[in-house]
Amino acid sequence: MTIVEKILAAHTGMQSVRSGEFVNVKVDLVMASDLTAHIAIKQLQALGARKLFDPGKIVFVMDHFTPNKDVAAATEIKKMREFAREMGIVFVEAGDIGIEHVYLPEKGLVLPGDVVVGGDSHTCTYGALGSFATGMGSTDIAVAMVTGEIWMKVPPTIKYVYNGKTSKWVSGKDLMLYTIGQIGVDGALYSAMEFTGETIRDLSMDGRFTMANMAIEAGAKVGLFEVDEKTLAYVQEKAARPFTVYENDDTSEYAQVIEFDVEKIGPQVALPHSPSNAMAVEKAGEIEVEQVVIGSCTNGRLEDLYYAHLVLQDRKVSKDVRCIIIPGSQKVYLDALRAGYIETFIKAGALVSPPTCGPCVGGHMGILAAGERCVSTTNRNFQGRMGDPHSEVYLVNPAVAAATAVTGRLTDPKEVMGDD
Repeated sequence: MTIVEKILAAHTGMQSVRSGEFVNVKVDLVMASDLTAHIAIKQLQALGARKLFDPGKIVFVMDHFTPNKDVAAATEIKKMREFAREMGIVFVEAGDIGIEHVYLPEKGLVLPGDVVVGGDSHTCTYGALGSFATGMGSTDIAVAMVTGEIWMKVPPTIKYVYNGKTSKWVSGKDLMLYTIGQIGVDGALYSAMEFTGETIRDLSMDGRFTMANMAIEAGAKVGLFEVDEKTLAYVQEKAARPFTVYENDDTSEYAQVIEFDVEKIGPQVALPHSPSNAMAVEKAGEIEVEQVVIGSCTNGRLEDLYYAHLVLQDRKVSKDVRCIIIPGSQKVYLDALRAGYIETFIKAGALVSPPTCGPCVGGHMGILAAGERCVSTTNRNFQGRMGDPHSEVYLVNPAVAAATAVTGRLTDPKEVMGDD
């Protein structure tokens, strides 16, 4: 069996499962946010459910519209808070906050071998830890909260092999944008994307989270990595419970195997209005912007802020650009503060926000007007995603975003840094 099949088999109590089978799967964690939890609550109330399978394994994270952006958001979050208190659900907001897909791994709430379902499509982020993590609709989330189970079709696994050493300023974001550009937004439809190869072994955990996060942009059910020394080093200092590492069998059957030579890949940009509309930054031409966003569940981790810091240090944000930097969690914020990154950002003329999804989902903290362009480290650039439907979003890695903030136009970092 593949890793995915082994995880699902272990959570069904079956000896084995195969792609295409429909199975009932026990879950280790159920997550919902301020964008989705209120819908799940309404479904629970409609079902007449008064008891949850295990409140300690259910987490509500207030991250999309917090700090409360308006009265409507405040009212809904108040309802969710009251429900969580009544039912004993773990409720995350205020000073102990983070964007859900940064916060949960950071707190050790997701571990290798887990099955995790979340009321957010980017729940697939946790596959970086060798878990089976996927997003579901709020009705499915409500049922999982009551029963502790989900039903699903076992997905086939597509193996993506990345060979070679990455060039300078090329990150996990670039590998993923390039991949989606090659296979399309439905290239891994209802499949598990398994990332492997020499490049992946060298990739940091933060880079792996970025790649797993964007698996959904290729239509995947989950994106995951084999557990290695880097994974174990990450989880062992956070884990408060035992976990199981699953490995592929030598005879694992893949639906497809796709290989990439990463030495040919430079910093990428996804042009409007699709993550698959990807090309090398140096070939994209002169694109002036009004806004730069560095953050989100895709690129709001400490390593991401480090690369932004490298580019912005002793430089100034263009007077024509709003540069908004959003640490992915309070821990990331504090670590960045201690490392001096926050001082770099403020001296450069950037705005530093508390942790929030904010502009990524068009919520707040950086909405675009008609005709405005934004270079962003977020994961989606659909029409109207960040504001007015006549605005444009360009997806890039943090170094490209920071370089763009300096020049006021889409820029390869090597131009600002003076690299050959």
